[in-house]
Amino acid sequence: MFPKRYRTEATGGRFDWLSVAFLLGAVLLCYYLVPLVSLAVAQPPGAVLDRMTAPDVVSAAWTSLLASLASTTVATTFGLPLAYWLARTDGPVTTLLTALVVLPLVLPPIVSGMVLLTVVGPNTFVGGLAAAGGLSLTRSLVGVVLAQTFVASPFVVVTAKAAFESVDRSLEAASRSLGKSRATTVRRVTLPLAWPGVLAGVTLAFARAMGEFGATIMLAYYPRTMPVEIWVSFTTLGLDSAFPVAVVLVGVAVATLVVLNALGTNPLE
Repeated sequence: MFPKRYRTEATGGRFDWLSVAFLLGAVLLCYYLVPLVSLAVAQPPGAVLDRMTAPDVVSAAWTSLLASLASTTVATTFGLPLAYWLARTDGPVTTLLTALVVLPLVLPPIVSGMVLLTVVGPNTFVGGLAAAGGLSLTRSLVGVVLAQTFVASPFVVVTAKAAFESVDRSLEAASRSLGKSRATTVRRVTLPLAWPGVLAGVTLAFARAMGEFGATIMLAYYPRTMPVEIWVSFTTLGLDSAFPVAVVLVGVAVATLVVLNALGTNPLE
């Protein structure tokens, strides 16, 4: 005989735990969905469009776009080689370096900004040296890129590392046995197979850079990005003024989910 709990579920008894699980989870799903719907209907579309075309909002949007593209490029250029190395090595050093990569993900963004200021701030050796050469590392577009790269690049490394680890090493070994170099093997075998996961990491890094606030406001209050513009609008003009820029960022987040779904990749797996 089956245990009682199995008989109850099989015979349609009172306790349908799958339905209970859904009902409990639905509470959390509503907590996600209701604020987004509220944001969408809080103001008439015309008022939102008028605010979105304001010069300060347009400037913030361009700053966020340019800085996010730059930081994503930097994160990809340096993050992919690191991800591949971490995926193909083992040992305590690899574990330690992986933890170091993940650290910016768990640091409060404000703390990330403080950490960066101790290295590239105007009173530091690096910051002073750059300023002497005519390049300001704070209160500039460069400062925005530095802040975004610090908080967004781990998404490239962690996601690409998982993608590289999913590639069968025997395929790489076969390529090497045919006389191909490691660089050629990576380019022709590993990257094509891992590409959906790599692109997912790049997409997540771009979305994270677009939404970065804490480190950016510490390192480069000017030029304003969209999250900083939201904060300034909220503190000076109120919640209604901040809605349009928030709608743009929600749109970026939705577009990111669409891209990830199209890739068929779950970056958390």
